[in-house]
Amino acid sequence: MATVSTRRVRTQRLETHLLEAGSAELPTLVLVHGNVSAANFFADTMARLGDSLHCLAPDLRGFGGSERKPVRAERGVADFAEDLHELFGELDLLGAGPIALLGWSLGGGVVMRFAMDHPELVGKVVLEAAMSPYGFGGTRDLTGTPCAPDYAGSGGGTANPELVRLIAEGYRGDEHEAAPRRVLTGLYVRPPCELDEQLTDRLVDGMLQLATGEDFYPGDGVASPHWPGTAPGSRGVNNAISPKYCDLSGFGALAGGGPDVLWLRGDSDQIVSDASLVDLGRLGQLGVLPDWPGMDVFPPQPMLGQLRAVLDAYAATGGSYREQVLTDCGHSPHLEQPAVFEALVRDFVVG
Repeated sequence: MATVSTRRVRTQRLETHLLEAGSAELPTLVLVHGNVSAANFFADTMARLGDSLHCLAPDLRGFGGSERKPVRAERGVADFAEDLHELFGELDLLGAGPIALLGWSLGGGVVMRFAMDHPELVGKVVLEAAMSPYGFGGTRDLTGTPCAPDYAGSGGGTANPELVRLIAEGYRGDEHEAAPRRVLTGLYVRPPCELDEQLTDRLVDGMLQLATGEDFYPGDGVASPHWPGTAPGSRGVNNAISPKYCDLSGFGALAGGGPDVLWLRGDSDQIVSDASLVDLGRLGQLGVLPDWPGMDVFPPQPMLGQLRAVLDAYAATGGSYREQVLTDCGHSPHLEQPAVFEALVRDFVVG
């Protein structure tokens, strides 16, 4: 296994905490983490892939050990993508040939945004349990039509306030239902997947490094006259991935010959799904949230169908993508089925 090292890299935009494994002479793979996580979620993956790939995993702004700079929600995920571009310039990657990008969950949206902005720099894209190109929450169909004109049901006001509080307090226990440890072991992975206790401790540490508040996670929210009563504000992470500001459907219009795409996901994902357990439309349908107005007004978001539709459009322009579904696997294939995941990524990137 390769050694995983850490360093800090300062650009004009951000001071980034970065994990690195593998020789710089090998093909480069940049791994971008998801929401309420950190680069350390990829550390073991990088150690094993480092025999054949030069792996880099940055903490996004406000996550892990990176600088606490506000996320401007009105730019969607562009702040994160531009941070990466500046980082790659500082690391002399921009003239070193096409880069392979792997984005998990929120990170999938970030790498799609990066590929849209800089298609000439990207050779391969792995979308691991990637978010919908229309963001998270409050849309009703495959083209991202909002359920309400103010995009109610998405944004900073949809986060579990107890989870936010426990992260801010650095809570490492499991007595609370919303404890980060329980979210990790019961939602990020498919129960009854049992992560090693030491690994779980390390991953919880990464979750607890997340900056909380209106400029960070989850962001601000505003009252709405539409169910469920909250609409996106203009600051922070969850607003950046609200469909009010986040529209990555342009990925489907990239000219033919763009990056090859491998879409990797678990068949039992509880987070990014057409029946997501963190989508308010689905929770209303299940009776968890009161006064749900019904399927005609606020159906569950068809997250998988939305991404598939954009990738089908990409294929129609001459792009190439493959959807790989892992059985008995949840939102975190790299943690739940590491050997299968790493073999697929290695074969796809190295070829």
